[in-house]
Amino acid sequence: MAKLRVGVVSPEREIWSGEADMVIAKTVDGEIGIMPQHAPVLGVLVEGGVLRVKRGGGEDDLVAAVHGGFISVADNEVSVLAEAAELGSEVDVAAARDALARAQASVEANQDDADAAVEAKRAKARLQAAGEDV
Repeated sequence: MAKLRVGVVSPEREIWSGEADMVIAKTVDGEIGIMPQHAPVLGVLVEGGVLRVKRGGGEDDLVAAVHGGFISVADNEVSVLAEAAELGSEVDVAAARDALARAQASVEANQDDADAAVEAKRAKARLQAAGEDV
């Protein structure tokens, strides 16, 4: 079976690269699943989304919190260019829970606090990527 070549990068570093059977990402138009032979596409990633890379061959899925950016697909190659990203295995769960609590408290105190709403989305995505219930 054909494989996808996948690269996930942020301005700070290369997050991950390798082969996969499928990539699932959340874009502003909805969730998209990419498999080999997918038509070319360019999508805008949502703030506070979770990226899932199904590697196959008995390997665990790679899961990452992805905060904005783009996904590009062409010729069995998937490029995820994230504004910020963090592998689920790298997430400090206690810090993410604290950030979520602070952001939610700020949103409750001031409904117009857009920065707190974005921070809450990011914290939720980090917790989901780490496999935590939110």
